[in-house]
Amino acid sequence: MSVPELRHGPPWVMEDMIALQPGLAGPIAADRQAAAAIAEIAAGVAAKSAPIVVTGCGTSEHAAMAVAALLRDVAPGPFVVAREAFEASLEPQSGGLCLAISHEGETAATVAALKSARARGAATAVITAVAGAPVTRFADDALVTPTVDRSWCHTVGFLSPILAGGAIAAAFSGRGLPAEAVSVRISTILAMRDAAMDIGRRLAGLDRLVAVGSGLDLIAARELALKVEEGARSPAVGRALETQLHGHLASADDRCGLIVIVTDPAAHDRRQARAEQLLGAAQRLGMPAAGIVSEDVAASWPADLTSAGRLVVPDPRPAAALAAPLATIVQTAVAVQLLTVGLIHAAGTNPDRIRREEPAYAEAAAIAEVTAPIS
Repeated sequence: MSVPELRHGPPWVMEDMIALQPGLAGPIAADRQAAAAIAEIAAGVAAKSAPIVVTGCGTSEHAAMAVAALLRDVAPGPFVVAREAFEASLEPQSGGLCLAISHEGETAATVAALKSARARGAATAVITAVAGAPVTRFADDALVTPTVDRSWCHTVGFLSPILAGGAIAAAFSGRGLPAEAVSVRISTILAMRDAAMDIGRRLAGLDRLVAVGSGLDLIAARELALKVEEGARSPAVGRALETQLHGHLASADDRCGLIVIVTDPAAHDRRQARAEQLLGAAQRLGMPAAGIVSEDVAASWPADLTSAGRLVVPDPRPAAALAAPLATIVQTAVAVQLLTVGLIHAAGTNPDRIRREEPAYAEAAAIAEVTAPIS
């Protein structure tokens, strides 16, 4: 694993990686053979109603949640699930397909999950950025994404496997990933950088942040919380929208910020209405609030509901060339990255080594990463 460049001020390496993301879709779309091979396995497994488990750790776990959602869109059924890799290794599936996500292909828990699934008769596959990485030893097929993330506060490491999952889902239906449409969506969100920086300034200095979402938006909420803790070094949590409303408000006050994500087109009106209730409750408690919302939500909500501002993303539904779930996930993935950068700049932190340039954090990471050898 290469160590990120240690810069003394912005732009951080993380920002360089975010900026190059419009170029990811083309190479991933071009590798149709790898996507088709995994899609063929998935189709055979789905025809038998056998389990399809998508697994990973950290950012890769959130990407696994996204890939599972994309596969469920083309292969409906309760048998497509995302699982955290350590748990998947402890209780491996029997048969079916285990699709692992590991950006650099070295995460021990993910390797163990793939190895355990294979031992129980599952077909195995991996999405990784490193050809020949340790995780590939236990994979029947691999889809190798084009760019290794040069920052440990992963952004490319999140979006790349999502796009790979989109390519597999498209191949499942006999199509290819619409690279141009994806790139346009990414570029559209990147143009919102100034608005994201402003939100970051408004939320700076709080004791903690709570990010919430429902449906596909929960994926972005969880990833945002991880990026904030890694990059801005501020306590944060990602929760389901409804979960936040059941007891967690008891700890909230004007030192706790709220970020609500409402873009999923499925059951959209109900999700929007419930999010509006949460924002009303937050307003009563004096919580600073921001939003990542679709255009129709922005048009209907009073401005004071999101006192710290909002990022308004295009409605994913009219995009004929791009499946609505993929459009939703891609847009929110990039939006949370920009919002994180805003918080990082406001905090004055360097996200790239996720604090491991400091001896105590490097030593803590070394303790946490002691594992049995991969064989």
